[in-house]
Amino acid sequence: MQTNLTDHFKHSPDGIIADDILRKCVHCGFCSATCPTYQLSGDELESPRGRIYQIKQMLEGEPVTQITQTHLDNCLTCLNCETTCPSGVNYGKLADIGKQLLEEKVPRARHQQLIRWLIRQCLPFKTRFALLLGFGTLLKPLLPHSLKNQLPKNTGRKRISKAPPPQINAAQTRIMLLLDGCVQPALTPKTNLVAQRLFNHLRIELVSPVAAGCCGAISYHMQAPEEGKAFARKNIDAWWPLVEQGAEAIVISASGCGAFVKEYADILAADKIYATKAARISSLTRDISEVLINEDLSTLTIVPRSQKIAFHSPCSLQHAQKLGGTVESLLEKLGFQLQPFNESHLCCGSAGTYSLLKPQKALALRDRKLAHINKNQPDLIATANVGCQHHLQSGSEQPVIHWIELLDPFNNTP
Repeated sequence: MQTNLTDHFKHSPDGIIADDILRKCVHCGFCSATCPTYQLSGDELESPRGRIYQIKQMLEGEPVTQITQTHLDNCLTCLNCETTCPSGVNYGKLADIGKQLLEEKVPRARHQQLIRWLIRQCLPFKTRFALLLGFGTLLKPLLPHSLKNQLPKNTGRKRISKAPPPQINAAQTRIMLLLDGCVQPALTPKTNLVAQRLFNHLRIELVSPVAAGCCGAISYHMQAPEEGKAFARKNIDAWWPLVEQGAEAIVISASGCGAFVKEYADILAADKIYATKAARISSLTRDISEVLINEDLSTLTIVPRSQKIAFHSPCSLQHAQKLGGTVESLLEKLGFQLQPFNESHLCCGSAGTYSLLKPQKALALRDRKLAHINKNQPDLIATANVGCQHHLQSGSEQPVIHWIELLDPFNNTP
């Protein structure tokens, strides 16, 4: 499309990028068919095409209001539109630029500012989050339904086996790094515990540097980019000595975190101190499925093979990382029965902090997703991201697990 960006903006780094993205869009509308919020509302302004036009108007100097902000806030940034787009429009990058500029032009209401600040002060810090989660669990009977719904159903009831990993010959061990993340240790602690057991079984040692924490996505995508970059730099500092010592990869079991760490090269490209290191870190980052699909899993004994499993592929896995089908292929090769369902490409509504900021839309998308999944009555639901797992479990009677739990060498020992 033709553009006429303001002189103030068009020669800036973000303006040059935005102008290039906008010119690629031909307004074909293919993206609308795969946009979750457009599917819910039917409103053109709630589609990628409509949001692109609103961002274009803003960059061209047209007045913007809280209405524009609401439409951009309603975007899940699931990137389904990027998968669909025949023109290769980098919608995610344009949305980040547009939202950040809008944040500067349209002041938020005080209560919105407070909620966003509290989220950024709690979720990215695993100790704070664990304490908050424990405190919330104690008070759960007294909380309103909206808050109860944000707490895990099985907090305090899920027992995690602490069985020691198999003994391995240190001389034969390969080294990879594992990101613990921020909310995952408290919400779904079994995920990385099982990952470590499994990788030990494969003679790969997973090392989790204590100093590494939140990937930075929460802050960065809540229009606090410098805060997000600070988390990225902290992780790079924690990983770098081990990278220099020859760590093969940075393994991430939460696909949302993996998608963002793979962007470190881009978000720190202008950082003279960290740019080269960030590029190296991004090149080493692997979703856990990317590693396991290339390993020999023939020594694993998987039981039972008769379970019917619905695998929900998170948007951060299938759209952001372009790894749709990887987990499914791996599980099917190991003998699992995967149950297909309609609209598997659409977002479940979790989308990072979206379920906290836009609960009504998030619940509508969750219930729509679960309705499709449950038509085939699976025994359990598997996914690849802590946010999706928690969000789907809040509305599901079937257990929702991270798919890596299916490969636990301890639980699968005859």
